[in-house]
This record gives sequence, C-alpha cells and structure tokens, in this order.
Amino acid sequence: MQRRILATTVLLAAAAALTACAGNAGSGGSDSNDPVGTWGDTKAAGEPSLVLTSDGKLSGTDGCNQLSGAWTDDDDTITFDNVASTMMACEDVDTWLSKLSTGTVSGDTLTVYNTRGKEIGTLERSE
Repeated sequence: MQRRILATTVLLAAAAALTACAGNAGSGGSDSNDPVGTWGDTKAAGEPSLVLTSDGKLSGTDGCNQLSGAWTDDDDTITFDNVASTMMACEDVDTWLSKLSTGTVSGDTLTVYNTRGKEIGTLERSE
C-alpha cells in the first residue's frame, strides 16, 4: 500500500514538473509580450483578426478570407509559417493581414510585417 502511494506521488510530481517545463510555441507564461491569444475583434465583420494558440497554430481572417497556419516565437519575433488563405474577392475590404510574414508584440499590440520587413498593420489583443 505504501509503495502504491509513493509511486502515485512520484508520478504526480513528475507530471507536474513536465507540465511546468512544457513551453508553448510562444514565449509562454504570463509575460505581457506573450503572443498567445486573440488579436483583433473576431466578431466584427470585415475586420482582421488572428488567434494564436499555445500549440503553435494560427487561425483568423483578413476581413474577407479565412487564414490558417502555424507560428513560432524566437526571442521577440513571431514568424508565421505555412499560412493558407481562401481567395474570395471582397469589395471595400483591405486584406493586408493576408500578407503577414512576421510580427512583434508590445503589450497589447501585435505589429505585423510583410516578407520585406515592412509594417503592414497592427492588431490589439482582445483576449
């Protein structure tokens, strides 16, 4: 009985240690520059938004087209990878977000850059 309790305690401690050590694709933790979260208003029609999850996936919209892909965070730069987009034509919608390549987070603002390193827009953290 004592061995079973000891084994269970050791397993729980190991699981807790692994959970604490397991990072996410982003910088993790409660850091205000953590990219994990929702950027932009996901409920506003015609407005861009991104959701960056802790497992390194992204989803969102450029205001017209749906976006999906992956992201990584190296130091202070977010790199967006394998981003796929639908190709609908939408009048009067600026689809700047579909040109995303990298980004940076400062507080509650995600600044997005294209492949040339030019700033193409910003999104505010909503969650």
